[in-house]
Amino acid sequence: MAALRSGFRRLFSISAFSPPPRAAVPPPAEPSTNLFVSGLSKRTTSEGLREAFSKFGQVVYGYATLEEAAQGIKGMDGKFLDGWVIFAEYARPRPPPSGQARTPTAPPQTSEPPFNHQ
Repeated sequence: MAALRSGFRRLFSISAFSPPPRAAVPPPAEPSTNLFVSGLSKRTTSEGLREAFSKFGQVVYGYATLEEAAQGIKGMDGKFLDGWVIFAEYARPRPPPSGQARTPTAPPQTSEPPFNHQ
């Protein structure tokens, strides 16, 4: 009976539990004129997103200046857009696909907005 009790205690012992390791938090992205916006509603259109952020500066592919990008983040991060709270931060470069080297390229010259939907 004593062996059963000690085994039961080991099974439910707090000391036997170890929490999962903490995920490494990436460092803040370097300031750039491109922003990453998350938390968007499925109803949010590219035009609606462009209109919301253009209150803080000229939106071309990204913002025209770093100052305007900073104002865009300050003005829109944590705000409601189409009924959802959105989050804005400086965009980070995407890591290359595993096993492939990435060659630097110029941003595409399209009329698409500079925002990444998540």
